Amino acid sequence: MLQHYLRFVVLFAALLSTVSCGDEGPSVQFLSIGTGGTGGIYYPLGGAIASILSADDASRQYTAEVTGGSVENIARIANGQIDLGFAIGSSARAAFDGAGELDAVPGLRVVAPLYPNVAHVLVRDDSGIESVADLADQVVSVGSAGSGTEQFARHLLGAYELDYEDIDERFLSFSESSAALRDGAIDAAILSVGYPAAAVLEATTNAAVTLVPVPPEDAERLRATHPYYAPAAIPAGTYSGVEADVPTVSVMNWIVAMEDLEAEPAVALLNALRDRLQVLVRVNGIAAQIDLSAMAATPIPLHPAAERWLQESR
Repeated sequence: MLQHYLRFVVLFAALLSTVSCGDEGPSVQFLSIGTGGTGGIYYPLGGAIASILSADDASRQYTAEVTGGSVENIARIANGQIDLGFAIGSSARAAFDGAGELDAVPGLRVVAPLYPNVAHVLVRDDSGIESVADLADQVVSVGSAGSGTEQFARHLLGAYELDYEDIDERFLSFSESSAALRDGAIDAAILSVGYPAAAVLEATTNAAVTLVPVPPEDAERLRATHPYYAPAAIPAGTYSGVEADVPTVSVMNWIVAMEDLEAEPAVALLNALRDRLQVLVRVNGIAAQIDLSAMAATPIPLHPAAERWLQESR
């Protein structure tokens, strides 16, 4: 049923994008939403959001675009190539500050919250790894190069006074990490993703792997440098073999745009997340974790229209 629903979402968005107005009709504004790869959560969720917004506003047509995820979305927003984009909080903050290899985007703003990404540290049972500190000298997947997961991996390793010089890093996607764990090609993988994650379900079902905790005291070391992370837990029963809650850390995903994005799309987006959330939940259950109260603590400033919306909603 989910596959049929996703096909409907994509076809509906495509159908709406073909609508044109005659010379005497109202003009239509086209806006694009940067999401992620087709195999992840960003793209189908973005497609559903685009369809809802397009259906609710005859003067605007929204399209969800397949992208490389957070970092690419922010770069394309800054360059005026897309209007809105999904981004992990760590990437948004790094871009706002111009930290690391990212150019500064001081006009970047949060429009709306999405769901939290939760740190999954998967290790092979025969690796002898019992904590993140034990990743030293091991073969570790840190996510696709330049991805939000890779940024998180650097931050997490840093909290344990480790960096890429201390590990044998591999830049693998989620599905590649799962396969590599199964095949014994790597010892561990760091994934920043909402739960339950398909790649983690596959790994815990088809490979002898364990989720390593990030205890609260270690989470606080991470938060001392990167305060947008928060303590979290992967609930018992989420994955095969997980019989008790696994302490870890999380970071929110956000929908971001430049400060000069006009108010109407921002307000329409927030209204849709408030009033049409169950439509998104039918696309992916993780949408049930969208909580608009998260706007009270954002890694970068709120868009002016989002700030007004929040104040008026209180």
